[in-house]
Amino acid sequence: MDPKRVYLVQTDTTVGFVSQDRARLNLIKGRDLNQPCLICVPTYEALKREVRVPNRFKKRVRRAKKSTFLYPNKKAIRVVHEPIHKEFLKKLGWAYSTSANPTKKGFDLEYAKKSADEIVEDERGFFEAPASSLWKIGLKRARRIR
Repeated sequence: MDPKRVYLVQTDTTVGFVSQDRARLNLIKGRDLNQPCLICVPTYEALKREVRVPNRFKKRVRRAKKSTFLYPNKKAIRVVHEPIHKEFLKKLGWAYSTSANPTKKGFDLEYAKKSADEIVEDERGFFEAPASSLWKIGLKRARRIR
């Protein structure tokens, strides 16, 4: 797998674009090329390579499902538990992820297929679902953003 390609996949939450090239994802979505994207990782070991989880939130992060955490170093990371998407991510190691729709617009499968370099469809097919919850955690407190 080429980490610079943009893949259209059913993620653990919704249909999304996945790549290690953040600028290409932002270009496809029509937003600022330097805008941060959330990072999906397949394991807690991969999470530990990216951030240090504050001690008081380690249990919350380990137990969270379909939750993204914005850490003090400004990285937004989600550990994927859903088996099919997790196996896909293991091949890449980690990936930036974003919903497969233009910024501020609804999901359009034709747009998504046209924008991706490669379409990875599994037995689940493609379906819209709610985005992950987003928590901002600091050294002392956590606050739900979405």
